Amino acid sequence: MKKKKHFETIAIRHQIKKSSQHEHSVPIFLTSSFVFDDAEQARASFANEIPGNIYSRFSNPNNDEFISKLCALEELEDGVSTASGMAAVFSSVAAFLDKGDHIVASRALFGSTHQIFTQILPRWGITHDYVDGNDPVLWEKRIRKNTKMLFLETPSNPGLEVIDLEMAGRLSKKHNILLNVDNCFATPYIQNPAKFGAHIVTHSATKFIDGQGRVLGGAVLGNKDLIEKVRFFTRHTGPCLSPFHGWILSKSLETLAVRMERHCSNALELAKYLENHEKVNWVRYPFLPSHPQYHIARKQMKYGGGLIAFEIKGGIEKGKKVLDKVKMLSLTANLGDSRTIITHPASTTHSKLTKNERQAVGITDGLLRVSVGLEHIEDIIDDLEGAIKN
Repeated sequence: MKKKKHFETIAIRHQIKKSSQHEHSVPIFLTSSFVFDDAEQARASFANEIPGNIYSRFSNPNNDEFISKLCALEELEDGVSTASGMAAVFSSVAAFLDKGDHIVASRALFGSTHQIFTQILPRWGITHDYVDGNDPVLWEKRIRKNTKMLFLETPSNPGLEVIDLEMAGRLSKKHNILLNVDNCFATPYIQNPAKFGAHIVTHSATKFIDGQGRVLGGAVLGNKDLIEKVRFFTRHTGPCLSPFHGWILSKSLETLAVRMERHCSNALELAKYLENHEKVNWVRYPFLPSHPQYHIARKQMKYGGGLIAFEIKGGIEKGKKVLDKVKMLSLTANLGDSRTIITHPASTTHSKLTKNERQAVGITDGLLRVSVGLEHIEDIIDDLEGAIKN
């Protein structure tokens, strides 16, 4: 039996077929369209009778390589690339739901995902119920005859709630419902939701997959039958990924494993440091034993991830003061960068939620989220310590 290659090898060696130039590094295909040899090839291409590229809104070699590689790493059959992570989330939902359908979703979701569920989908007659991510009884109680999808993200943004994927997989199988998992924070190196029964896996490739804050991108992955529906939706609505961005993201996957190991080791050390800090009320990091879902995280994640959340004593004013006092850490609306980023979710990423909605998912006024970068951990700690003390 042929031995399966390791993650790092697949991420580096999985490439599209070489051109007649025999390049070692895949070139960028910056073209809006592709030519045909004759009229019959054009006809057969549009009829989906033969493989091949037609138009870069439909497919492009760079985007094809990115998706093919990501599918190999997530161990899924097929996928579609998108212009951003939110385009991926929206496409992964809209491609499958009709008027009158219902979603059950974990309460702790990214702010823009929350806006899709509460402000956009209801206009089309699609409803939802939120549940505590780790209450299997409540998940099942909220499932109706018209429930078509379970949607969750784990770890969640920004509170780092970890949801039991095995539990979610069992529920979706029992009720014959699609399970859609946002795997952005974990990446395929740390967690593979399909192994636990997820039918659809979404990514904001803008984050750790790119890893250097350069480009936007997203991906929806699943089996071929499901992805055909997503492909139809994206082909005709147009949230296509730039070929240049596809090329960058495919190259970025080559270093994902080594980068994530450093992100995770730095994050764990910073979490341990903050957990013992006199000016910090609490720290959330999946691989800290104090995390409420620590045992679940250890079961389904290879490492704890590159994000930590903590609550500074002094509430919203102290939280803003910490941000104003950091000297090296970046204040920006992103995460998963090689540079450490600190944000205050209550006033930025989750500001559109009401205070009660934020509190329901654990976003307190003093909560700070740190996307721990690749700098030396002592420099990260020194900068944050200086901001907290002042």
